[in-house]
Amino acid sequence: MFRRAVHFAVGVFVAGVVAFAPISSAMADRYWQCAPFARLVSGIQIFGDAHTWWRQATGRYETGVAPRAGSVLCFKPTGSMSLGHVAVVSQVLTDRVIQITHANWSRIGGSRGQIERDVTVIDVSPAGDWSRVKVWYDPARDIGSSTYPTYGFIHQDAQAVRLASSQFNIAQNAALTVAQSAASQVASTVRPGASPLSILGQAADAGDRIAALIQAVTAPPQR
Repeated sequence: MFRRAVHFAVGVFVAGVVAFAPISSAMADRYWQCAPFARLVSGIQIFGDAHTWWRQATGRYETGVAPRAGSVLCFKPTGSMSLGHVAVVSQVLTDRVIQITHANWSRIGGSRGQIERDVTVIDVSPAGDWSRVKVWYDPARDIGSSTYPTYGFIHQDAQAVRLASSQFNIAQNAALTVAQSAASQVASTVRPGASPLSILGQAADAGDRIAALIQAVTAPPQR
């Protein structure tokens, strides 16, 4: 059942990413911090450093431990990420696998402050409550080795949905750009050198790959 769910999710992810593309290609030309980018894409009107978002959301937005498309995943501050991090959920693939769109995470071409669209995040918490995650790391072209603690998800209200939707007016050809970028990421994970369009014929392989990643990071240690 789990594997069938993964296969189905991968088979429809291209359609989903086209539906979530409130980003113009020109936006990639500037240095982005995670918080203003997450605010722009989600429409959630919280300001300040990422580690303050969870506290600020209290009484203003619904929060929880289950992901929804459009919600903001809030990372707790750690030694290497002292200001925390926020990322927008672009798609829920399974109960323990999502894709996020965020800024200023990986060094891409040696540079920070860049946007990464529809990258994989896996819940590795013992309770399955998204309190600890692993995140796709572009330089490694794989799920990163580090585990990050999170507060949970801040969900959009009606106003946030309207604000996020208004960004479609400046998207223009961004939907195609985002879909090609996401397809390239998954295709390279499944089979290095594969073209973006070939992902449509590799859904089963991609599902097996994601399933293997989840099993690897959630399996109990061998004694």
